[in-house]
Amino acid sequence: MIIQPDIQPSGGKHNHAVLPFAIITFIYFIVGFLTTVNEQLQAPLKFTFLSHAGSLRNTLTTLTTFFFFLGYLLNGTLGSKWVNAYGYKNTILRGLLFMISGLFMYLCSSWMGTQYPDLKFSIRDAIIPLGFIIFIIGSYLMGTSAAVIQVVVNPYAASYEMKGTQPVQRLNILTAINSIGTTSAPFFVTVVMFSGISIENIEIKQLLFPLSMLILCILIITLVTKRLHLADIANTRAVDGEKLERSIWSFRHFVLGVGAIFFYVGTEVAIGANINLYAFELMDSGHPINFFGKTDIIIGGVDFGIHALLSTLYWGGFLVGRSISSFFNKISARTQLIVTTILAAILALVSMITQNLWFLVAIGLLHSSMWSCIYSLSIKGLNKYTSKASGIFISAVFGGAIFTLIQGGLADIFGSWRWTWSLTVICELLMLGYALFGSKVREKDLI
Repeated sequence: MIIQPDIQPSGGKHNHAVLPFAIITFIYFIVGFLTTVNEQLQAPLKFTFLSHAGSLRNTLTTLTTFFFFLGYLLNGTLGSKWVNAYGYKNTILRGLLFMISGLFMYLCSSWMGTQYPDLKFSIRDAIIPLGFIIFIIGSYLMGTSAAVIQVVVNPYAASYEMKGTQPVQRLNILTAINSIGTTSAPFFVTVVMFSGISIENIEIKQLLFPLSMLILCILIITLVTKRLHLADIANTRAVDGEKLERSIWSFRHFVLGVGAIFFYVGTEVAIGANINLYAFELMDSGHPINFFGKTDIIIGGVDFGIHALLSTLYWGGFLVGRSISSFFNKISARTQLIVTTILAAILALVSMITQNLWFLVAIGLLHSSMWSCIYSLSIKGLNKYTSKASGIFISAVFGGAIFTLIQGGLADIFGSWRWTWSLTVICELLMLGYALFGSKVREKDLI
């Protein structure tokens, strides 16, 4: 028996209301913020938990991101099942509870690392604290939270009718607000969590207070969301035991879109998570990163960190690009995807050849609209198959785990991060192929 949601389908006067869209946009801001916090903790963990990890140091460091996106792979479809059974609002609440659980595991990890630093085990020449294992379990729970919430917000934004907008515009607005979270997170980690202390001198116990405050904030947000009205959207999910006549895998443009998003998130996350590790490598080899002639940013005795600036400006490019592209109501998603993938591939090549990280940073501006483009092209015309498609689509975000981990492994094998950015070029070209050929909807796939 399927339990019916406690929210009513949108229609009539609800169709153009801003509040429901604003609610899911704010929650998506939180997802973006905590996703990037998880990525930015890679470098501090490398210098604390993994300081004696030997030849596996880069590979183990990227496990933080790997387990986060493993939550997407294993639990994306769980979110779509909950949407069909309980509705959009109740699914968001479940996602927020996963978020609180993940943050609590982070807190336990920090406490364990502080109180019992000698609890360790060895793999080859790597010595790994038990606290690190607890942390990556928290990363998995956080990834599950993000997956469940995204199963709600993406089809909601694409299908929620607001006058004068098209689906790709609404998705760009949604993701632009998300980008405010991803842009602010690197400095939150550097300045708030670790008090602007140089990364070589940080201690894991510094996470205890800010993590406690984050748990409290998300708990309050969960309680507030429970009391709010979030209108449902008709004809975007199967209800009342309705059986879908076709397999979702029979829609070619959707299947190829799943592949495109796998490669997109793979390169998007790999740059955001690993660019600061590449920066540390260059600095250690005598090639400091310059920002307007300065090799460090110290304001009032606080080290803001060039590495944090790289990530901030990369994710900031998403904010700028999404804000601009939200006004492109006459430029198709297909055209946007073709142009941005070509330019991104060129920038990645130039960055490898010149060893200039600022070209990688600039790719953030181009990556900004790719999610919205691929998603809107993939779910075009799916109607009641949309929520199921969204769950599978979200599972493809696991590319963020695969490519980040592969790149870390290649960096250990090559002894450098430099040529590992070839993965970015490959991903951009595959997405270009989807824009040119795979996104076309076959006549038999029109519902």
